[in-house]
Amino acid sequence: MPILALVNLVLFVGLMSVLYQLGKREQWTLSRRVLLGLIGGTLFGFALSGLYGGNQSVVDPTLEWINIIGSSYVSLLRMIIMPLILITMIAAVLKVDEIKSLGKIGGTVVSVLIVTTVIAALIGIGMALVFNLDASDLTGGARELARAEVLEARRAAGADYSVIGTLSSLVPQNIFADLAGSRPLSIIGVVVFGLLFGIAAALVGEENAERGAAIRSFVDTTQAVIMRLVKLVISLTPYGVLALMTRVIVTTDGGAIINLISFVAASYIAIGIMFLVHGAMIGALGGNVRSYFQKVWPVLTFAFVTRSSAATIPLTIRAQIEELNVPAPIANIAASFGATIGQNGCAGIYPAMLAAMVAPSMGVEINVAFIVQLLIIVAIGSFGIAGVGGGATNAALVVLPAMGFPVTIAALLISIEPLIDMARTALNVNGSITAGIVTSKVLGSTEPSGHEAEA
Repeated sequence: MPILALVNLVLFVGLMSVLYQLGKREQWTLSRRVLLGLIGGTLFGFALSGLYGGNQSVVDPTLEWINIIGSSYVSLLRMIIMPLILITMIAAVLKVDEIKSLGKIGGTVVSVLIVTTVIAALIGIGMALVFNLDASDLTGGARELARAEVLEARRAAGADYSVIGTLSSLVPQNIFADLAGSRPLSIIGVVVFGLLFGIAAALVGEENAERGAAIRSFVDTTQAVIMRLVKLVISLTPYGVLALMTRVIVTTDGGAIINLISFVAASYIAIGIMFLVHGAMIGALGGNVRSYFQKVWPVLTFAFVTRSSAATIPLTIRAQIEELNVPAPIANIAASFGATIGQNGCAGIYPAMLAAMVAPSMGVEINVAFIVQLLIIVAIGSFGIAGVGGGATNAALVVLPAMGFPVTIAALLISIEPLIDMARTALNVNGSITAGIVTSKVLGSTEPSGHEAEA
């Protein structure tokens, strides 16, 4: 390993040590340390780019070792996603008498997710028109053309990206395969199995009180252990954010950002407006918007740097339960559904902007009929969008062909995709948390506590 790379790693270890020491001080909350990790990773990343931008022999080994921290943290969260969803869904059914009806909860959560996704799509269309974005202005190099061929091949491969194919895949065929995350809709499969298993467990409890008590005791104990594990992993968030943000900054293509600055600006403004919409919804229901964003900051930061709604599920559930006073069943359903249904950024803003950009080049007028048709397709197509990096591309593969447009435009934006996808993912996660809060307020399920006044 080059000496300079070794020096870089020593400096990185020093930054981690600072975060660790600050963690011992009561005033340095998790939110503050996550923010410090974000700032530290950004500055360290810019320093590496400025000093060794053209020297890959130094940059590559540095990032390889730093990435061990970031990828390990993400892997830990992915490790606990399925056990967390399964046990909390079973617990949700067993506690259904405390929160009225799972049907009402699920229906309300999905309704909020779809409605906000439609609003996000409308905002995306508006930004495309305001910035006068046109797909005919985009040009592609060898990388973009190769990507276009891949997307066309994926689209032609089968019905996995059609609306019908997506809806028909919601029910699991093999729970063990879904627990292993073998398909994009594995999370929904585990949710469905957890609901059915919980219903069966509740029926057994009604038939035999002794068995019912044993089942509840086992589920409660297991859930407590899983939540404690989640808390342990989440305590590592500042270090994970530090490593992940360093890698993001160093690997970002600055030239591509400049060339496509209009699309980047339009995307971030649309995302920012949608965050304001979420805040307005929470405020309209009596919540403290400032306090809300302070509490979810670590979650949104992690979603930003990892570009994975699915990996953020444990943080999302914990924040709703422990910080925002959302009942556990609602929190779990909102987080699980929000990772695959109605993603405001990936399934709302992005495909709507692409469709609005392609329409002029195809000779299609953007009128009321076009917008209504696009919003309906976005709403239906938002079911089952995978909550991992690339989910926006899957949304494009559903929406664009349904509108009669080619999918090649998604390939032309590949160079700036990671930059925009970070903000889109944070918006997706914020949308699922907002759905949990709105559902809790609408159904009157929030129990009074010290958090109520703040959230």
